[in-house]
Amino acid sequence: MNPMEIDGNLFRLIIKNGSLKLKKHFQEINDLNVFPVPDGDTGSNMQSTMMSGVRAIEELEDESIEKVGKALSRGLLMGARGNSGVILSQLFSGFAKAFTKLTTASAVHFVEGLKQGVKQAYGAVINPVEGTILTVAREAADKVDESTDDETEILDVLHVYLTEAKESLERTPDLLPVLKESGVVDSGAAGLVYIVEGMLAALEGEVYETEKEPRRRRRRTDGAEEAEEFGYCTEFIIQLNPDKNFNKDKLTKQLKRLGDSIVVVADDEICKVHVHTEKPGDALNIAQIYGEFANLKIENMDMQHTETLLHSPNAHGRHDDCGHEHEAKEFEKKKTPPKKYGIITVVNGEGLKEMFLEMGVDHVIDGGQTMNPATQDFVDAVEQVNATNILIIPNNKNVFLSAEHAAAAIDDRNIVVLPAKTIPQGYASLTMFDANQDVEETVEEMKELIDHVKSGEVTYAVRDSKVNGLEIKKDDYIGLLDGDIVTAKKERLATIKDLVDRMIDEESEIITIMHGKNVDKEEVDALNTYIGEKHPEIEIDIVEGAQEIYDYLFAVE
Repeated sequence: MNPMEIDGNLFRLIIKNGSLKLKKHFQEINDLNVFPVPDGDTGSNMQSTMMSGVRAIEELEDESIEKVGKALSRGLLMGARGNSGVILSQLFSGFAKAFTKLTTASAVHFVEGLKQGVKQAYGAVINPVEGTILTVAREAADKVDESTDDETEILDVLHVYLTEAKESLERTPDLLPVLKESGVVDSGAAGLVYIVEGMLAALEGEVYETEKEPRRRRRRTDGAEEAEEFGYCTEFIIQLNPDKNFNKDKLTKQLKRLGDSIVVVADDEICKVHVHTEKPGDALNIAQIYGEFANLKIENMDMQHTETLLHSPNAHGRHDDCGHEHEAKEFEKKKTPPKKYGIITVVNGEGLKEMFLEMGVDHVIDGGQTMNPATQDFVDAVEQVNATNILIIPNNKNVFLSAEHAAAAIDDRNIVVLPAKTIPQGYASLTMFDANQDVEETVEEMKELIDHVKSGEVTYAVRDSKVNGLEIKKDDYIGLLDGDIVTAKKERLATIKDLVDRMIDEESEIITIMHGKNVDKEEVDALNTYIGEKHPEIEIDIVEGAQEIYDYLFAVE
């Protein structure tokens, strides 16, 4: 089809088709990551963001393009994950603004939306970098703007846009030297091209099938039929019963039969579970075999609504058998005066979570590397912290924009997002937190320490690469200093020693070593001895972080 105008239904179709095209290729986008680190997640973040938008418009049949556009914008903004997801949400949010007060949109409106999207996306980034998705979106929008008039059809607009976007994508290494050195194009821009390909395919009659039906019919106990939801984001913590012979692998295998996006983390006393499933009750029943719930949260991913479940209903669906006065408790909670400060952070690894909580953090969002929380996750976290001033410590450069957009969406609290883009930076900033100081003074001191702490990370290479003049082979251990790869070696301990020597100078006073779950005690002891002998003037603090992916995190102050 080659329509002169596009209505709400057709807009829904092309957005969904574009999202499904991206979903089929998200791993290819992940693999385009400049650094050969194992947590390249641009594609994952983009497809998760787009599917949040799709869920928001799924049921809007026979609605105006204005209404569909507004719902899409809201869904994308609240579901945006990572910097790539936030930029993508801004492109489409600005795009949708061109449909204000419209029932249908012409090609001229369509192009105006593309231009507004570019403007809004550039405005969302403090320091826009050319050679990225921003450049490709801008050049493609400028190209269609030159060739569109009142007689232009929507299909023609997308053909021109896609052709220019592909050519612009191939030019990204010429604008960004790190891309050329690594032999890749920009990953976010490549994701945008896949989305536009899917949108164009829908207009040409190629509509992709979803891997899982968005709505299936199921029979209720009263015989009526009702629509089944996409699923529920289900999270809970079980206080393990030592008599129940807990088996993490067995629980994980059982959960895989019920859903996906499964994360199971456990120690000798507790087990934390995250799973996306259409049958959260079944997941709870399986887990409860091993102990009692210490905390539980279920999010309806269609409605973008989170409800914290304090107690499960009894067999009759009532909540009045547990011995608590629920209404009184809620009233008491609402009457509790807010404290001056609340702190929210993003951390992965039980040891790191415990460390941040001990340092005064009120709420930890589970995530960071490969698990970038969405804007909505930050909004939900703020609602759970009873404080007038809330400090958000992202601890990850790819989480920063989502946190900032959440802060912008909240107007009943004073939200400050600290520029801590690594775990070591976040850790260092908390050492300067003083709840007795004014907000401005406290934030200024925390920011000052963030600027001065050195951050080190050690992980492994997932592919051959050349970065910063280093020839890196797959499975080499690589060391990053303040985000830049500075060393790569076959042996992990050799890599660690080289990185530490680069981080410590004559002004250094303390090094904090946070080791991951795949590190043995002997290696930590060897590292401790090495630093003590070569740098006897520096104090050493060791934390069992139990984090994934990055075997070591270092903070040098």
